[in-house]
Amino acid sequence: MMVMGRFSLPMFLFSLIAISPLFYQSSNAQNITNGLSLTFYNTSCPRLETIIRNQLRIVFQNNSREAAGLLRLHFHDCFVQGCDGSVLLDGSASGPGEKNAPPNRSLRPEAFVIIEDLRRRVHAACGRVVSCTDIVALAARDSVFLSGGPNYTIPLGRRDGTNFATIEQVLNDLPFPQANVSSLLPFFLDRNLSLTDMVALSGGHTIGVSNCSSFIERLYPNQDFTMNLTFATALRAICPTNVSTNGTILDIQTPRRFDNRYYANLVSRRGLLNSDQDLFTDARTSALVATYASSQGRFFQQFVLSMIKMGQINVLTGTQGEIRANCSARNAGTTTGMIEVDGDDHEEIATY
Repeated sequence: MMVMGRFSLPMFLFSLIAISPLFYQSSNAQNITNGLSLTFYNTSCPRLETIIRNQLRIVFQNNSREAAGLLRLHFHDCFVQGCDGSVLLDGSASGPGEKNAPPNRSLRPEAFVIIEDLRRRVHAACGRVVSCTDIVALAARDSVFLSGGPNYTIPLGRRDGTNFATIEQVLNDLPFPQANVSSLLPFFLDRNLSLTDMVALSGGHTIGVSNCSSFIERLYPNQDFTMNLTFATALRAICPTNVSTNGTILDIQTPRRFDNRYYANLVSRRGLLNSDQDLFTDARTSALVATYASSQGRFFQQFVLSMIKMGQINVLTGTQGEIRANCSARNAGTTTGMIEVDGDDHEEIATY
């Protein structure tokens, strides 16, 4: 076990992916929300996906850790008032933006910088026709693919929201890493995502890192009985006290590659977060974990379907919302949403 540092994907991996991509048919017409389309930008911005993928290939060669950050950004955006890019908005004189809510403080700052850089490149090539929300969705898809995961198409045409959520809403809408299946499931069912979607989307934890605060209660004062003893010993070396602030990788087998080893870790009781390990402990989800652990193809197939479903939660289309000229700010003349603050300095909370 080792503390996660700055990993760089080897060049041969990018070459392999580019030469022989594993492509998954993502959806069909009846599964696409009205207003979204698999060919939405074919005329207005035909190079959109090439621009984003080529730039992210460069980004991940320098630091492959950014892939997990972009995938997580998409999740945090969609689970709070839908996929509308609201998590990207800065605050105003009246209060902080959604990104400053406690659960979102654990998002990588670099992810916001990458999205804005992609927006500049796309708008320079095509004009202001592509939303920041669609860029977030495409960046998440390419983060999966460029890390060794499935290649697939996603429907596009989302518009950017003009309001960000309240602190209370963010706290209520994002699950926590200490959760179990019973407390996790309502978050998904409320968004028309099934138990199967929940297990498949959790597989995104095959890449990325987590802070000690997200799993420390599994070590102190007593070790979680569902945790492998050797694994627990290694984690205590990384987090020697119950207030340690170090971090470690989520997948101890292949931390840089998007694959099904995350599920194999759960079967061997080496899941890092309680919200992960309980997927194998709970009888309602254990069979799915075992299936995905034994078949990467089954996992990839369901992950693609579940990601596309998640990416269509409460989307804005047509004339709704706007297309931002800057991903972190509403357009001039647009009325912004207000965020409620209680005046307290919230402590950072690592989220699901």
